[in-house]
Amino acid sequence: MRKALYTAEEQIRRDASVWTPVQGILAPLQLFVCFISLYLVLRYLNTGIGGDVAGASVIVKSLILYAIMITGCLWEREVFGRYLFAKAFFWEDAVSMVVIALHTIYLVLYFAYPGHTNLHMQIALVAYLAYFVNAAQFVYKFRLARLSRQAAA
Repeated sequence: MRKALYTAEEQIRRDASVWTPVQGILAPLQLFVCFISLYLVLRYLNTGIGGDVAGASVIVKSLILYAIMITGCLWEREVFGRYLFAKAFFWEDAVSMVVIALHTIYLVLYFAYPGHTNLHMQIALVAYLAYFVNAAQFVYKFRLARLSRQAAA
């Protein structure tokens, strides 16, 4: 049998945390925004149309990412006692740092070099690929948590 994702005390803290429902709202919102932005970025790269809208959509996606990362750190602190790299979410947090770095690189280049839209969009695609890998990690981890809870019950 797999080790439970949360101890009994951590589960109580998780369920009591104000950040748990915040994460539950921000995660699907971020995914929704990412799909819209991905469409806009790909449309721009394929047609050359809508670079401004695609660029703005990546900024919105990045801002939501920062919000979910900050609130996620607060959640992790409440549940596990540390802001990042708790044992239960070490690899998810590690990949999250790559995702944050790529989105930050996008933002820096977007504002520092405004005339390089193709480069911006290519970086956005790499950032989104990393984001999808990270999202899959979290979905997998929470699926395992659910299965371990069901097995314990």
